Amino acid sequence: MRGKFRKISLPRRLIADLMHASAGVPFVSLSRTLDVGALAEARRETLRSPGWAAIFVKAFALLARDEPILRTLYAKWPWPSFYELPKSVAMIAIARVEDGEHCVLPQRIAAPDTLPITEVDALIRQAKEAPIEEVPIFRKIMLVTRLPLPLRRLAWMLGLNFGRQRGNYSGSFAVTSVAAYGGGQLHALSPGPFIVSYGVVEPDQTISVVIRWDHRVTDAALIAKTLTRQEEVLNGEIASEIRGLCPHAETKPVRAVAT
Repeated sequence: MRGKFRKISLPRRLIADLMHASAGVPFVSLSRTLDVGALAEARRETLRSPGWAAIFVKAFALLARDEPILRTLYAKWPWPSFYELPKSVAMIAIARVEDGEHCVLPQRIAAPDTLPITEVDALIRQAKEAPIEEVPIFRKIMLVTRLPLPLRRLAWMLGLNFGRQRGNYSGSFAVTSVAAYGGGQLHALSPGPFIVSYGVVEPDQTISVVIRWDHRVTDAALIAKTLTRQEEVLNGEIASEIRGLCPHAETKPVRAVAT
């Protein structure tokens, strides 16, 4: 059957590079249904509530602030070792349409646990709505993605295999979801070490959450405890912060979305 060749766009080339970089990571997954009744009530009381992406970004960063393993990377160079970052760096998958093509680009937010949740939400919204050239991390990523394949591979190797640079290059955790399109459990790939994915809020005020992690860094017991603490943080610190927001004109929140 005769078809036709299509040029690979820069965003699709980025995903291909990301999958290549993620191929060797020994991921393990743990999913759990969390009760978010108190958080859901706080969001209903606030006209301009932050989106779920911002909520999960800040919640995980708060957990990592108290648990260093959640901001620890596996680094290969100069020899295999663990590298503990002084602060969390979130990478949020942002769904966009560029030149008529659906794509996903990562927004980077450093130390989200120290930022107001409204600021985290604003940075995610900017990545969703602003032109690519106005988002610093998008400009950097596109600059690397334009390089020839050998130079791209070298850039990814340098960025992912030195602990200090890896924190700058791919962050300490990622947040992604397909909740905007009806939910479902998403078992995403990234260079790691941690990926948080969430579904839609069900009528009984529960939400399904999946954490994927690099098994070289930690084991399931810690992740199980993390999910328990995550439910507490969502209904505690995050819900309290949202209740304290002044009501504004209602706008549609932005969710993290990936394919």
